[in-house]
Amino acid sequence: MKMKHNKKRNTAFIFEALIRELTKAIVARDNKKKSLIIKLVRENFKGSSALAKDLELYKAVLDTNDLDRQTAEKLIYEARLRKKIINEKQLFQEQTEVIDKINKLVSPNVFSNFIPNYRDVATVYQIFDFRTKTKQRVLMEKQIIEKMTSPKKKGPSAVKPIDNLTYKTFVSKFNEKYGSELLSEQKRLLSHYVESFADNGLELKVYLNEEISRLKDKLNQAMKLSEIREDSEMLEGTRKVVEILDGCSKRLIDSAMVQEILKIQNLVKEMEG
Repeated sequence: MKMKHNKKRNTAFIFEALIRELTKAIVARDNKKKSLIIKLVRENFKGSSALAKDLELYKAVLDTNDLDRQTAEKLIYEARLRKKIINEKQLFQEQTEVIDKINKLVSPNVFSNFIPNYRDVATVYQIFDFRTKTKQRVLMEKQIIEKMTSPKKKGPSAVKPIDNLTYKTFVSKFNEKYGSELLSEQKRLLSHYVESFADNGLELKVYLNEEISRLKDKLNQAMKLSEIREDSEMLEGTRKVVEILDGCSKRLIDSAMVQEILKIQNLVKEMEG
């Protein structure tokens, strides 16, 4: 008999559902809800918590691509071993507490949020569950391994931290190509990107949601200007940039995406000038 997936006991689902709700709050400019959700994530997914340790294992499997099969199998094996080390009672208690806070302080509808990779999140939950029958688990592992060994798609990837040397090189190359000095908003973006490993990319996601919304507003305003509206080439180019920003919500965050936003920030500044 196939086990039923309990999404409220799936740490990765809880986290992603909260991030979706956070995005909705930012778009709606609901600062009270935004602050509340950020506080919830920070307090409940902090480094020493069982939830944070559990989430890290989900991400290790879900955010991995382009591995050889042997490495993918070893990664899942190690993740399952580490899962057993997490205190099950502590994890259950922390999940219960965050579920209760979400229901009371945010909304029970959080758990109805659409998660793009829901099927994979549910599959990993069952791979980690010791009650899953061996045959079923092996078949599920095969399914996940196929994704882990598939080539990395252009654009989407996991949020990855970069060290100081990489950061300086990144900034230096950007300055060489796009100007001698970064804009204040570009510095903030790079700063959030560098620090994204500390909070599962939460601050980076918050900043990007707000910044993308700001950039879209500026570009939509620019399309109303006569010099752009009456120039079909400039108008079409501006529309394409807005489409790129619209597509960011469906992507995970990597250096390529950050560089795209940096370029668009530069473009918007030039338009304002």
